[in-house]
Amino acid sequence: MKKIALAAITASIVGFSASAQANKVEVCVFDLLGRSGESYKMMQDWALAAKGWGADVNLVAMTDEAVADNNFKAGKCDAVAMTSMRARPYNKFAGSIDSLGGVTSNEIAQRAITFVLDTRNAAKMTTNLGGNKYEIGGIAPLGSAYIFVRDKNINSIEKAAGKKFAVLGYDDAQKIMVQRVGAQAVLSDISNFAAKFNNGQVDMVGAPAYAYKPLELSKGLGANGAMFDFPVLHVTADLVLRPEKFPAGFGQKSRDWHVKQLPKAFAMIKRLEAEIPAKYKMKLSDEDKLKYQKLLRDGRMDLTKRGIYDASMMSVLKKARCSVDKANFECALPGE
Repeated sequence: MKKIALAAITASIVGFSASAQANKVEVCVFDLLGRSGESYKMMQDWALAAKGWGADVNLVAMTDEAVADNNFKAGKCDAVAMTSMRARPYNKFAGSIDSLGGVTSNEIAQRAITFVLDTRNAAKMTTNLGGNKYEIGGIAPLGSAYIFVRDKNINSIEKAAGKKFAVLGYDDAQKIMVQRVGAQAVLSDISNFAAKFNNGQVDMVGAPAYAYKPLELSKGLGANGAMFDFPVLHVTADLVLRPEKFPAGFGQKSRDWHVKQLPKAFAMIKRLEAEIPAKYKMKLSDEDKLKYQKLLRDGRMDLTKRGIYDASMMSVLKKARCSVDKANFECALPGE
């Protein structure tokens, strides 16, 4: 009897030890600055917190986003942190936050991200693609994208006609919208679009303040360039997990953690935007702002009909915009 009891105790101890061991996982992190970048530093904090959720995380910094994505697809990484534009194929709902004109301020971005990561949307965070299961473990804001031009005389849509605009080749939304305003879409990647702007291969680019210093956009701006102080979209990053590689319930704990980091993230964004020299910032008239908001709305609705953006996310974003600015022209209009 004693032997049976001893065996049972031993088995339970062994079982407890096995369950107490954290899952070892590899996480690829895209950051233009590698291990010294802000995105990677945030993921270091996340990895530390993940220990408490049962995961032993090894972060792998990558400066080429395509390589990070390909490694994830090949199973070399159990999760990947990359821009939502690149991650959209894994989850169109989460990947549509950065739709054109969808998020027009940091306040709207914070409301939208907080809602999306809430437990009520847990089912929408998981997708099945080609027999593989994916889960969004977090969304991080990178800031509003603004239009940078080498020549400040390109100060209207009409004057942008025929000009070369660097677009991310894997984002159909950018290509379609640039062509819609009559500009030339020059297919690029996140690793080379700034270089094309700086050396004069393109006349215009869209980028958040996050990219201004590391990508040396001041070189492209020179003495005659400008940044239009009008947000075209809000850039975000998604953490995409293979849920079977992580402990049960890990995804929601990770999403809750990301929500708690939002105030810190937006404080960083405001600081980076303030660091761009005022001499480059060009204000648009209220009339022009309204014209561009309408243009982006029409384009966004067309892109949703084409299946590029998620319709339910467009509804979420409209509610967020109208909760902040109830007088916005679109709030009384049907659609989205």
